[in-house]
Amino acid sequence: MTFRSGLIAGSKRRWMVVLAAAMLWCLPAQAQEWPSGQVTIIVPFSAGSTPDTLARILAEALQERLKHPFIVENRAGASGNTGTAAVAKAAPDGQTLGVSIVGPLVINALLFPSMPYDTAKHIAPISILAAQPSVLVATNGLAAQDVAGVLALFRQEPDKITYGSIGRGSLSHLAMASLAISAKANLAHLPFPGSPAAVTALLRGDVQVAVLPAGSVAELGNAGKLKMLAVTSAKRSPLLPELPTLGEAGVANVEADAWVGLIAPAGTGDAVLAKIQAQAAAVLADPAVVAKLKPQYMSVIASTPEQFRAVLQQEHDRWAPVIAAGGIKAE
Repeated sequence: MTFRSGLIAGSKRRWMVVLAAAMLWCLPAQAQEWPSGQVTIIVPFSAGSTPDTLARILAEALQERLKHPFIVENRAGASGNTGTAAVAKAAPDGQTLGVSIVGPLVINALLFPSMPYDTAKHIAPISILAAQPSVLVATNGLAAQDVAGVLALFRQEPDKITYGSIGRGSLSHLAMASLAISAKANLAHLPFPGSPAAVTALLRGDVQVAVLPAGSVAELGNAGKLKMLAVTSAKRSPLLPELPTLGEAGVANVEADAWVGLIAPAGTGDAVLAKIQAQAAAVLADPAVVAKLKPQYMSVIASTPEQFRAVLQQEHDRWAPVIAAGGIKAE
């Protein structure tokens, strides 16, 4: 090789080193610049649902904080699978995010014969944003004043008890199925398309008991129109402190927090995910945001991605045996 060709080759190598260094330098810079434009947050449920309400509160706060547009897009369908799949299939650049719940992220894979995505492979968990306790609630006509009394009725008069839920395979359904298993009772189940219809059925006496999100029953319970007996969270809710947990009432291993998590497509860079998580945690710490969540009976969580993944595994391990024991399948 001549001196000139060696010089050219050496120059090329130097330029390649410089270029590689520049590319490495740009990667964290891109993460620091997130968002680079409009961010879309996909909600897999209809407008007005709890995940939608939380997504809009989050989007408004992030837009104000980061000075970039954040829009919420509702893609309801297939028990939340449609919108969650849209997040899974989006470009992993941090510009498309989603909110989702335990159903589309865990439970549906145990109910549906096939899924349009695999949570472990196609979803990057960012943070559990907030959680709303579910409440074991009964009609005023039910001859029970506490959890022990309800379970006793389950055992003594199972043919006279029908429980409602917000859909087959929903957290509402699985929590009640767990209680029935605890009481070794075979109860009739009547699913409804959402909380409003389930609450109406309770008020009419079409069903006698249900586990429903706190936001849908708390005002009626406080007004004496329904009996609120316990929360299904691991600890008492600071927003309903007078209600015991099911654990305190003697029912073990039945926990059904209605949490909402922030997700991204798998493959999104760790630095981008860290930036998103940090910004979400910052807005959730804002007292104004906390005040907006309070009427929804939602408490801030702001978990890390690692904590979120651990919860997903816990939810799977909790509900898989219940679904198998009850032979529960998607509608």
